[in-house]
This record gives sequence, C-alpha cells and structure tokens, in this order.
Amino acid sequence: MHYGMVVDLKRCVGCQACTIACKSENGTPPGVMYTKVLDQVSGEYPNVRKQFVPVLCNHCVNAPCEKVCPTGATHKRADGLVLVDHDKCMGCRACYVACPYNNRIFLKRGKLKSGYHGKTMTPYEAVKYKEHQDGIVEKCIFCSHRVDAGLKPACVQTCPADARTFGDLDDPESQVSRLIRSRGGVQPLSEDSTEPSVYYLS
Repeated sequence: MHYGMVVDLKRCVGCQACTIACKSENGTPPGVMYTKVLDQVSGEYPNVRKQFVPVLCNHCVNAPCEKVCPTGATHKRADGLVLVDHDKCMGCRACYVACPYNNRIFLKRGKLKSGYHGKTMTPYEAVKYKEHQDGIVEKCIFCSHRVDAGLKPACVQTCPADARTFGDLDDPESQVSRLIRSRGGVQPLSEDSTEPSVYYLS
C-alpha cells in the first residue's frame, strides 16, 4: 500500500474549495494553508489562457525533508504518508529549506493566540488550535486521520469538479494508477529524484 494523489488540471476550476475544506478539517490559523490553488497565466493578449494548479505536500518516496530532520520528527509511514511528530519537532526549519516544493509552513510563536476575528477565538478555533503547536513546522498530512478511518482526504472529498483522486499507487487497478497510465500523469520536479506521490494530469 502506497497512498498517492492525482490532480487533473483540466478539471480544476480554481474555486479553492479544497483550500477551505483543508482549513476546516485541520483548523489551521490565519495565513496557514496546507493546500492552495495557484494561478498560471500563459500567452499574449488577445490569446491569453489561465490554468489553475493545486499544490500540497507531495509525500515523496525519497523525501528530502525526512533526510535532513535532526530529531526524527519528520517520518514516513509504511503507507507512504510523510508526517511530522509535533512533540519531536524543535522548529529548526531544516525540512522547510530542504523541501523543493515550498510546501512546509513554520508556525511562528504566538500564532495560536488569536483567531480570524482577533484575540477572541471562536469555539471551533479554541478546540482545533489545541491540535497545533507554535514554533514548529507543519504541512499537509493527506488527512491521515481520515485515511485511517477509511475516508478520503478532505480536499478530495470536497472538490466539486472531481479534480483530485486519492488511492493506492501500488495497486495497478486503482483509479489513481489507471489515471496515471491512461492520461500520462507527471510528477512535479521529477528531475529532483524525490519521487513525489502526487501526479498531475495536463
């Protein structure tokens, strides 16, 4: 079992539903997004084209973030998910620098003292902020808690255009494997030999 994700760029409409679903599921503070959708504009007027590119942690097989972590806080599960142990992370940010995708977030000290509406936190924020620690590095965890319960990650479940597909890359008959084969799925920055578990369909 090796979990991975396929992102269909033809289907993504840039609605940011995945971003909101992720923030809602993980209760991240202002400015902290594990996934987001970038805009890519190409061509020249009047032939201009816009494409939306969702980005997140790629849960690399050869994860450089894991290799440089001095405390073992960044670790990889047997199913391929790359996670961070908040109790082991000392906030040195070696992983932050090592990630070629810029998909790690350093939670500055004091970041959890206020919510989206100032110092008075909503009941939701008061509960969800307890799952975070400031002064450490966080990232997308492929919603490991949902995956362990047999559910899809929140971003996949919420996408109205079915632009994201999640499944077992080791199973040649899984939907992700079939999409990669039939549509020529490509890994971001494949030349870096990190072996990302996220593939893009153009």
